[in-house]
Amino acid sequence: MIRPHSGGKYFDGTLGGGGHAQAILEASSPAGELVACDLDQKAVSLASNSLAQYGKRCHIFCANYTEIDSICAELEWEYLDGIVLDLGMSSIELDEAERGFSFGAEGPLDMRYNAEQILDAYAVINTYGEDTLSRIIYTLGEERFARRITRRIVESRPILTTKALAEVISKAIPKKFWPKRIHPATRSFQAIRMEVNSELDNLKEFLPKAAALLSENGVMAIISFHSLEDRIVKQFFAGTQTALLSRRGLPLPQESPAVFFARITKKPVIASAEEIQMNPRARSARLRAARRAT
Repeated sequence: MIRPHSGGKYFDGTLGGGGHAQAILEASSPAGELVACDLDQKAVSLASNSLAQYGKRCHIFCANYTEIDSICAELEWEYLDGIVLDLGMSSIELDEAERGFSFGAEGPLDMRYNAEQILDAYAVINTYGEDTLSRIIYTLGEERFARRITRRIVESRPILTTKALAEVISKAIPKKFWPKRIHPATRSFQAIRMEVNSELDNLKEFLPKAAALLSENGVMAIISFHSLEDRIVKQFFAGTQTALLSRRGLPLPQESPAVFFARITKKPVIASAEEIQMNPRARSARLRAARRAT
């Protein structure tokens, strides 16, 4: 949807394994340039090696995508022709038990994208007040049994590992209400991860900065994996604020700059059955894209 071209300038705010970055660099050959960033130092190191073949056309930073404005200023880029965010976790994080993202293997309660960050999942689980933790699991995890889960967590403290936490959560939910397609702890783990990494706040900070940097007819494409993220993107592209976020007690996005978007996707693009079969993690992916009109 971005349609990279030679001579264009592009931004990938979630570098991960480098798949999107490589596709953009290939499509914008021979003179297109890309700047990409990620909070995960390991992802940055691995992608730097795999993308080294593109030389000075590729600029990689270990940074939060919210720093898009300062990154572009450092490169003396005044505009971008395309912007990509893929808000899902990369396999680098999910497949390493020591990162603490997955309940599928024993690991510490970590869940930080940035290993230098102070707040981790252990602190959220073992030090947050019961009301605060319940609100996080209910709001960010959209978990109907948030109150029961939180009560069990508080009663079981200290909780040290991912498997121990997953067991506590699973026991708090009546078995007849366990979801059929996902582990019963999935929504709670998602909520805790989003709290640790300030994921909604980051997205809301990013959007107006990114819009201001888009060239006329430049395209922004965002893949989200959570209904609240998708709503934030939808409302931003529509140029309106969302009352839903306000009703849920979440801060509204910053005011949009004087930018108007022509939505490329009126409805979110979802993965096909074939894609989901090859990559089950894609089942909740939602892609929205819009072109800057002014």
